[in-house]
Amino acid sequence: MVTDGASNRYFSTLKKQRVGFALVLVFSGLISVLMLTGSIYMLQVYDRVLSSGSIMTLAGLFSIVVVMYLFFGLFDLLRQRLLSRIATRVDLDLGRDCFLAQMQHVNGSGVKNADPLKHLGVLRHFLSGPTAASLFDLPFVPLFLCVLFMIHPLLGSIVLGGAVVAGLAAVLGHISSRRLQQASTKQAVLQNEFASDTFRNADVVSAMGMQQNLGDHWQGMQLSNLAMQQRTASVSEIVASFSKTFRILLQSSILTVGAVLVLQDQISAGMIIASSILSGRALAPIDQAIGQWRSISQTTLAHRTLRKFFDAVQQKTDFIELPKPTGRITVKSLTKLSADQGAGRQEMLLQNITFTLKPGDGLGVIGKSAAGKSILARLLVGAWRPDRGEVQIDGAAFDKWPQAEIGKFIGYLPQTVTLLPGSISQNIGRFDPLATDADIIAAAQLAKVHDLILGLPDGYATRVGGAFGTRLSGGQIQRIALARAVLFKPVLVVLDEPNAHLDGAGDDALERVITDLRTAGSTVIVMAHRPSAIAAVNKIMVLDQGRMIQFDTKDNVLGASGARQESAKVRHLANHTRG
Repeated sequence: MVTDGASNRYFSTLKKQRVGFALVLVFSGLISVLMLTGSIYMLQVYDRVLSSGSIMTLAGLFSIVVVMYLFFGLFDLLRQRLLSRIATRVDLDLGRDCFLAQMQHVNGSGVKNADPLKHLGVLRHFLSGPTAASLFDLPFVPLFLCVLFMIHPLLGSIVLGGAVVAGLAAVLGHISSRRLQQASTKQAVLQNEFASDTFRNADVVSAMGMQQNLGDHWQGMQLSNLAMQQRTASVSEIVASFSKTFRILLQSSILTVGAVLVLQDQISAGMIIASSILSGRALAPIDQAIGQWRSISQTTLAHRTLRKFFDAVQQKTDFIELPKPTGRITVKSLTKLSADQGAGRQEMLLQNITFTLKPGDGLGVIGKSAAGKSILARLLVGAWRPDRGEVQIDGAAFDKWPQAEIGKFIGYLPQTVTLLPGSISQNIGRFDPLATDADIIAAAQLAKVHDLILGLPDGYATRVGGAFGTRLSGGQIQRIALARAVLFKPVLVVLDEPNAHLDGAGDDALERVITDLRTAGSTVIVMAHRPSAIAAVNKIMVLDQGRMIQFDTKDNVLGASGARQESAKVRHLANHTRG
């Protein structure tokens, strides 16, 4: 099996554009040569036309200038369109990878504050904008310097010195603003996250009268962010202002030195104007780069972040096609640690969980809050990766399966359920174009939610999720998500608190669903607080502080007592488990 870094995909996409970038460089060279037209034209007007008084000569020269500028406009248009096409191609090639990689990052890639789609947008905007074009003009600055040296070495030396000073100012500005730019970006991320989470919990905020407090807190974050942005902008503004003022002063200096050289008969009068235009053209790309330094810094940061992000998100290729799994689950020494809390300290969230289930088994996992039930659920379905140990399906760990392939055989109902923006049919069908109407209806009937869906305004076509979706109750959302989980009758179904929002009828339906799944050969694992959720299982695991305290048949763990005693014992084990 070959393991390739996902970053290879990122760099290979950029390498594909080498021909396009080479053409942009060629067009930039042609544009730079054509930019000499104005200087040469002024030189000829002053030295030939004014001295000879020939209108024909002036008309001929102007005709040539018109043709040259037409070509200049054509090449400039082609360069800008080519950069725009390159930006579009990069976005098309990387957009889906960034979307998928960000989902993998959410499941624990280890890159903090990573938002590849946002950074890809920054990269696309930069490539399609005028800043990228100005950077392609920088390699041709020596062309204008050479022409100035040909007119007179002193003029060339003055402009060369000016270019060095402007370049040093840009470098110093970049060094001074780099940390401020990074801090400002981080502050903006924190502010946006706070606002998004607040809006997401608007009902809680409104019910408890937290609006003013949260508004004041957000404003404090805003003031801090704006102050940081102002400090960052101040450096760029100072450098840009210095560069612009210095360039104007330098052009006046060229005129002054040129006048002295004319008085000394070392150059002609026309060369003064030509030198002034050439000096401005030589320094213009540097001045533009300095003026767009903030955009360049943001793009550099976006490029580095994308590279690091794809480095952290690894992809497996060349998988061997394994037979369809049957649902035999083997968990070996499963251990999960918390994120690094500083000074190398990590909390043990799950510790050495080991058990085996055969197809058709039903396992109820109980324990008090923070016992590790939801963490175990995420590890069992492959949403998270363990730090030690592994989960095997039919003897093969998750890294032996293509994620898109093994996902078809897994059903997962998380503790916090949301539906994606789309129709109920699309949500139940997992947005899989291969899921037929019959498959979707079968899943809904298995989850005992078919009649509920038919009672909605547009049935299976009812739009849910997002800002324009139909408002559903927590129980309705949970039951629709259960139908999504049982699509195609997966061999492994993991349900995390599946009856959290269900009434008595919903509990009875859930029990029948679990029974039907087990009868069909699915292995069902239920994380539960309420006894009704584990009525249809045959095995029980008790978790406490990330450790497995008991694992046995339900009769051995709960005893063969009646239903009332069994419910009381479940509640006791779930809420008062001791290590």
